[in-house]
Amino acid sequence: MSTIKEIEITILETLKELGVKRPSVDLEHPTDLENGDYSTNVAFVYGKKIGISPLEVAREIVASFNKKEIDGLDRVEIAGFGFINFYLNPNFFANQIENILNNREQYGSNQTLKNKKIVIEYTDPNPFKEFHIGHMMANAIGESLSRIMEFQRADLKRVCYQGDVGMHIAKSIFGIFHNKWQFWKVSIFGSTISKANFLGKAYAYGARSYADDLKAKQDIIEINKEVYLRNNPKVNKYYDTGRKWSLDYFDYIYKILGTKFDKFFFESETVEIGQKLVEEYLDKEVFELSDGAVIFPGEKYGLHTRVFINSEGLPTYEAKELGLAHIKYESLPADEYIVVTADEQTNYFKVVLKALEIISPQLAEKITHISHGFLMLPSGKMSSRTGDVVTAMSLIESVKENILIKMKDRGFNSSEADKIATEVAVGAIKFVILRQSPGKDVIFDLEKSISFEGDSGPYLQYSYVRAMSVLNKAKALKIPIDSRKTNKEVIPLEQLIYRFPEIIKRAEEENSPHFIVSYLLELASTFNGFYGQYKITDSDNIESPYRLALTESFATIMKTGLNLLAIEAPDRM
Repeated sequence: MSTIKEIEITILETLKELGVKRPSVDLEHPTDLENGDYSTNVAFVYGKKIGISPLEVAREIVASFNKKEIDGLDRVEIAGFGFINFYLNPNFFANQIENILNNREQYGSNQTLKNKKIVIEYTDPNPFKEFHIGHMMANAIGESLSRIMEFQRADLKRVCYQGDVGMHIAKSIFGIFHNKWQFWKVSIFGSTISKANFLGKAYAYGARSYADDLKAKQDIIEINKEVYLRNNPKVNKYYDTGRKWSLDYFDYIYKILGTKFDKFFFESETVEIGQKLVEEYLDKEVFELSDGAVIFPGEKYGLHTRVFINSEGLPTYEAKELGLAHIKYESLPADEYIVVTADEQTNYFKVVLKALEIISPQLAEKITHISHGFLMLPSGKMSSRTGDVVTAMSLIESVKENILIKMKDRGFNSSEADKIATEVAVGAIKFVILRQSPGKDVIFDLEKSISFEGDSGPYLQYSYVRAMSVLNKAKALKIPIDSRKTNKEVIPLEQLIYRFPEIIKRAEEENSPHFIVSYLLELASTFNGFYGQYKITDSDNIESPYRLALTESFATIMKTGLNLLAIEAPDRM
């Protein structure tokens, strides 16, 4: 039985002896490591209920511990008027270090999702439009959640849903029609990135024209119909070419971001089934006719009313989302379907899920929607309609340029520098995104994001590089690594390092990678303090092998933690 489990059982037994019915125990880590490794407030929680002062309850609990010996527990103390603090002993920490070194990359997994089938959808960029920093935010959150769930042994599939039909496509093709010469030029001479940039500009042109010019608006509406019907060879040619350019560009970005999807879904695949579902349940009075369109009367359920088939007879995003839910279930049967989108789509999803709940309640209950805030630069939000878009690649390149400046005197050749700078730049951006819980907006501060000291992704990466440098030096000096302690001193790094599995469990349960980020920051700071206080590689010091074991345990956890955030752990910086 584990030390923590024995502590919980002893507390529960004492509370029952005092007359508490069905007690529960909440053990937490004190903020200050000097106050022990675990603490509990059960004396306050149950003292009033049984008519005994919290201090007396605490004394009874401590007395129970004094009567027995629990392996790994050093002592139990009362703090204040009833808080109880638990101090673990050196053997406990040595055993934890041994456990880490024996399990390496597997350490931290609780296997809580073993054999559970999960499909997670995220990123969802639309062909013919820019892959902007909003998509990068969705990707960072979705990829990290995917890795956390896989680490907990889920049978997981990553999917991406892309809008390859709809008004945005028509606006882009309209823009291409009015920039034909540029289209053919970029077709012949353009790179993957320049082709994507051209499509973004074409969309912005079409979007402005749609808003400002009535004739252009009618033309775009007609193009939209032709895209669905595929009855215009010129439209088909621009559509097929532009779609391929976009998908090639997205693949290029996914490789940089470290994402590999198992399956792609497209709106063009969901149109027919979505429209049929709406028409079928129109007859069953789930949907209603309104001014030539088909709507879902959301007000009946405290939601918005939304159009599912427009007055032109074409399915909207909402109808296609219904079709997507069914196609996912048919092609990838699972226990849970997670969808990661921007917070602005929350109300939209509530309506879609309510309609799906009426149509297919068993499927609706399997769907979990996770929303995220906006990633913004200090200048504010962006608009693809006006062309004021911050693309993911432009942000990565900007950060990368600044990283290269920091690295210029570190002796890297150009190829090494480029690789490391890319890893550090992507890590810096992902860190800023994942530092907050998913529902919050994030403002990207360039200077803070690339700092090698403090609250940043490069700081975590550099701490890992430092630890590996120590281990490489020890290897050269042939100093062994040994998890057996040679003294009774308990140091802060030991008190933090064993908590990793708890952090992973919480991040998975609450669908929030920010718990891992916060933990890694505290762990890195504590390791750097350890590095500054002790001489780790010393052939003449009998404590050096254990200090190296601590260092290797830190490096193992840091690398695993960074991987769960989809941030590279570089060998050099």
